[in-house]
Amino acid sequence: MDHQPATPKPTRVYYFGTCLVDLFFPDAGMAGIELLQAQGLTVVFPQGQSCCGQPAYNSGYRAEALKVARAQLDLFPGDDPIVVPSGSCAGMMKKHWPDLFHGEPDEAKAVQVASRVWELTQFLVQALEVRLTDKGEPVRVTWHASCHAQREMGVVDEPKALLRQLANVELVELAREKECCGFGGTFAVRHPEISAAMVGDKVADIAGTGAARVVSGDCGCLLNITGALEAGRQPVQGQHIAQFLKERTHG
Repeated sequence: MDHQPATPKPTRVYYFGTCLVDLFFPDAGMAGIELLQAQGLTVVFPQGQSCCGQPAYNSGYRAEALKVARAQLDLFPGDDPIVVPSGSCAGMMKKHWPDLFHGEPDEAKAVQVASRVWELTQFLVQALEVRLTDKGEPVRVTWHASCHAQREMGVVDEPKALLRQLANVELVELAREKECCGFGGTFAVRHPEISAAMVGDKVADIAGTGAARVVSGDCGCLLNITGALEAGRQPVQGQHIAQFLKERTHG
């Protein structure tokens, strides 16, 4: 049987930080960069980056979304992968930019950029095949998978595979893992009662695992879930998976 040559691992990547990481979870953003650097990669963070355009796009403001997304295109020249610590923003760039730019003069450039987008855990597992060594104390955690990560980026097993590499981490899966937490960006603002009911179900599921932490790859979900946990006085800490993995592996 003929064997195909192995795809060489990248040595340089771009990092798209996302708005919520920048504003609310900067430590998680830096942790993602440090995880990539620990694998020997050069990480380029274009300083002019801002938003992927998702809030406007999801609200029906295509022209405004296009303006915001277009401002990002020239920041990622070449062929290097673009790693995003958010399934939601990665999904917008990879899956929706081709539609957003359809018929525009820069459509080809947008499609090329979109083709290089990876969600962080997806990149760590599939492109880098990372092997982690746990340096932390025993802890029980559960994993919340965002809707966009699962349904747009196809990120389902990768985060849990990384968590299972950690010898002192007990992963207890949620009974209703595939259900939305109720954030949905502007959905939580437009339909607060429905959103509150949904996050209530999610928090009850989290509490039922007995986990000390709930880990996720999307900061919007974390904002919603941790707010509900605090309001309900639940002794569970929310944390972005990048920050959790860095904490466990860097000691």
